[in-house]
Amino acid sequence: MGSNYLSEGQQDEFADCSGRTLYGKCYGCRKGNSDGKGAGCSRLRRLRRWCGHVQHSASRPSAQSHRSVDLAERRRTHRSGHGGRQKRVVKRALLVGIDEYANFNRLAGCCNDVKALEPLLARHADSTKNFDCAALVSASGPVKRDAFISALDSLLAPSANVALLYFAGHGMQLTNDVALVTTDGTAATPGVSFSEILTKIQHSQVPEVIVVLDCCFSGAAGGVPQLGGAAASIKSGVTMLSASRSDQTAAETAAHRGLFSTYLCAALEGGAADTLGNITVAGLYAYLSELFGAWDQRPTFKANVDRLHQLRQAEPAMALSHLRHMLALFPTADYILPLDPAYEPDVEPHDEKKEADFGMLQKGRSAKLINPVGEDHLYFAAVRSRGCQLTALGQHYWQLVQKDLI
Repeated sequence: MGSNYLSEGQQDEFADCSGRTLYGKCYGCRKGNSDGKGAGCSRLRRLRRWCGHVQHSASRPSAQSHRSVDLAERRRTHRSGHGGRQKRVVKRALLVGIDEYANFNRLAGCCNDVKALEPLLARHADSTKNFDCAALVSASGPVKRDAFISALDSLLAPSANVALLYFAGHGMQLTNDVALVTTDGTAATPGVSFSEILTKIQHSQVPEVIVVLDCCFSGAAGGVPQLGGAAASIKSGVTMLSASRSDQTAAETAAHRGLFSTYLCAALEGGAADTLGNITVAGLYAYLSELFGAWDQRPTFKANVDRLHQLRQAEPAMALSHLRHMLALFPTADYILPLDPAYEPDVEPHDEKKEADFGMLQKGRSAKLINPVGEDHLYFAAVRSRGCQLTALGQHYWQLVQKDLI
């Protein structure tokens, strides 16, 4: 990632920064304003693949350059299990992290959050391609309002199937709204209001849009007053996950990271994965909400979707082929599978097929899909000729296999 992010020396300056709000409401952020200096053209090189307008400066932070590219060139092709070509899936992610401001107090962890999040979104756990990510970070130069809006337009342009916006930085309370504060923000024009973003989303042809906000007061995003007209809900296919309620600040840690984003990365690494390794935004929220207490900032989740799409594929607790093999041993969901010593490899007589099946059952036990009957361990259930049965979760996957849904 190189010069796109804060150096260790810069991070040390912000060791006591503890929040993402404005005008002293976060009492840990009183280091003063940023000088606004950037790091040359590194951000331009990262964004010019698909972002229409990018700030660019070799000598002055205010200088701008505009580049446009063909967004369709970033498409990926998914193939079916039989080798036939399916529709192309285009997944874009715009990751914005702003630590430095011309008129507001500095933050310490937003650029670091983008740096940590980007590889998790760009690749699945098995290194296959996921989102095509582009980053706007203040460590590479000022992130101004016009550049942010231009990048949003590129993110939401036609031809994409999924668009994800992540923002880490200051949030400013507005009437029935929240502003995502940009480097050049002022008290009168702090940056980009979420109502502006929501209007762009409402008019976008991208069928699935995911918004993740790690900023103070982010829970105000997507409120009914922002929808305008006769709309009473967000557009179909839109999901929003925010770090705090509309009246709460969002904390940073002593490690120069956002607290919410730190947990978010852990969730994407596999903490929020189901048995097959699938991670959805709903799974992220379930994971994150458990990590914040009643007196802490509370993440919020808003969605208008008819299905949960995969956000990332983590390492599965049990491979699908193994899961189907194991579940085939149970003719009904409540069946008790008889066991005997032949299932256990360390006990004679040996039976290769039963020993192979027992290996699958042990994996199912680790994945909380199988319970021994009358014993605490599968080993004793086998050597004492007991049995095993599916847990409630195991029965759920049994139903999915029977209905050919997985």
